[in-house]
Amino acid sequence: MSNSPRPLPRKTRARLDLWRSYRSYQYLQAGRDFQAFDLVPALGRVADSGPVWSESVETRARAFEEEHLVISAHDHLSLRPADPSGFAAYRRQGRESIPYEGIAHSGVDLFFDGGPAAVSMIRSHTSWDWDDAVSDLAMRRADIAHQQLVAIVTTLEEARRARAEDRVGVVLTLESASPIGNDIDRLDLLHGLGVRLLGLVYSESNQLGSGLADTGDAGLTALGRRALRRMNDLGIIVDVSHTGDATALDAARRSSAPVVITHAGSRALWPTARMKPDEVIRACADTGGFIGVEAAPHTTITARHPRHCLDSVMEHVERCVELVGIDHVAFGPDTNFGDHTAWHRTFAPLFGKDDKDTSASSGLPAHERVEYVHGCENPAEAVGNMIRWLFDHGYSEEDVAKLAGGNVRRVAASVWGS
Repeated sequence: MSNSPRPLPRKTRARLDLWRSYRSYQYLQAGRDFQAFDLVPALGRVADSGPVWSESVETRARAFEEEHLVISAHDHLSLRPADPSGFAAYRRQGRESIPYEGIAHSGVDLFFDGGPAAVSMIRSHTSWDWDDAVSDLAMRRADIAHQQLVAIVTTLEEARRARAEDRVGVVLTLESASPIGNDIDRLDLLHGLGVRLLGLVYSESNQLGSGLADTGDAGLTALGRRALRRMNDLGIIVDVSHTGDATALDAARRSSAPVVITHAGSRALWPTARMKPDEVIRACADTGGFIGVEAAPHTTITARHPRHCLDSVMEHVERCVELVGIDHVAFGPDTNFGDHTAWHRTFAPLFGKDDKDTSASSGLPAHERVEYVHGCENPAEAVGNMIRWLFDHGYSEEDVAKLAGGNVRRVAASVWGS
């Protein structure tokens, strides 16, 4: 195999032409209108961060990406500060930079963007404040409106149109409905702002139900049941990635539309609350939903692969396929552009965590602490490497098409309409 760099795919070249070196908020003056931070590069933050694929696998994957609508069910399209000590100040400014160059190189056609709102700390000192969440969503829309590469989409037709124009579609999401408080009508406002997928609960419980970090999960509250109905009526996809198990099962029983897990893994492979037990994965699949397998550091580890890497992530993919079938599994890497482990260390206390899941007291099998997940370091490479891994392991194009977008597209069509 030649060591010379491969030429860029046609789709990437076209998207770089649309990007035109735009940087977030360049329509304003740094230092006068906002504080500029030294940010990580959108590409190459970590040298040799992923595998090198054979020419045959690379050729097949590129042809696939040219032919199919490739979807990430959950990523964070955010550039982080180069200095982790600046994370909190960066977030409090409320101007999360979008990594347009990395998006152009990703090969992904449609991202479900978790955005910055999990740590909305602009006016509030805690997460999930309503004003902060709305500010984050609106600020994201303002920045995207000033460039040509990324298009916010609210329907599959808009996603298809964006791809035909070599643009990248982005679906706005929130990982928790906590910002609505007890006001169900705020769900309508989120829909009006373009949110098309919403987590019921993040790790800490809210007025709708229980989070995975809490005990005493009793399922959805009366308010949670009303919120679920409203989401079904509005056409917002219901996500239970961070809910407690009983709350997830209750949502699956009561929803009139598919319920999804956008970013998690199999608890049978790695025994943490962050992973999902078989009964929850099956319950979501039974609604027509899917589980998106994630790759955020120190999540989808396995006993066979105790050092978190692409192979351990894909072991979770294969375990979920074995459990519920290939029609109910997707890719939800949950990555960002920056030092993800440092990000976790900084913000874990906000969500009742101590970032000590690797300690002996956690009860987990022995595993290695990593600084990044090899093969899934950021959204520019994660989905592409997952596709290439599948081809390298003998998967058919039909099966890869389901995992790399088809299953998500089916759910979106069911909830949003075509």
